[in-house]
Amino acid sequence: MDPAERDAAYAKEALEKATPNYYKVIIEIGCTRTSEELLAIKRSYQFLYKHSLEEDVASHTFGDIRRLLVAIISTYRYEGHVLDESVANSEANVIHQVIENKCFRDDEIIRILSTRSKKQLCLTFNAFKNIYGSTITKGLVGSPSDDEYLDAVRTAIRCIKYPQRYFAKVLRNAKSEFGIDDDAVSRVIITRAEKDLKEIKDLYFNRNNANLEDFVARNTCSDGDYKNFLLALLGTSF
Repeated sequence: MDPAERDAAYAKEALEKATPNYYKVIIEIGCTRTSEELLAIKRSYQFLYKHSLEEDVASHTFGDIRRLLVAIISTYRYEGHVLDESVANSEANVIHQVIENKCFRDDEIIRILSTRSKKQLCLTFNAFKNIYGSTITKGLVGSPSDDEYLDAVRTAIRCIKYPQRYFAKVLRNAKSEFGIDDDAVSRVIITRAEKDLKEIKDLYFNRNNANLEDFVARNTCSDGDYKNFLLALLGTSF
């Protein structure tokens, strides 16, 4: 598969499995790919599955998660370098009011996250921290009924702000008391192998004081081919 077909397949699998945190795969695709890449993914999805990605996301989700995901994958973000500091300050204030009033489901959050360029959003995130002394993600904590939606919003912010750090965290969290999330490990390594995997590996090492290669070697299937394939992508000889 080419990258667009591969991401289309990841999206389809996530929607059909509907496992916990499935929405993070859709957010990764919508927030860490360029506008042109996202457009190619949606074209591939439609060709492969005879539905639009937006259609299937809407039919497999509901409520505020649906509003957020459909908005994120429907966008075609500006990719240029022109930024507006006054807009960043204004929208940082809007987000602060939403957090202060605990109105997390306000349309403004989704509008800002799904329409602004990633560079403009990073300027807004920095403005928020400079003005209020804290990150937006730390303020997005509500009642248990808001947990899944707010987790999705925080994921979108992290993917936009620093995708390499986000992916390093996905790898770090792939190991739990229940075992290894092989889907997450392989998805990150495969999709980032030709992009920024080296930086992700460095961030993983800095946070965990351990090599990602060692993590894969110790924790993935021991039958050989699968492990060796991931190690090859990581640049390890075996």
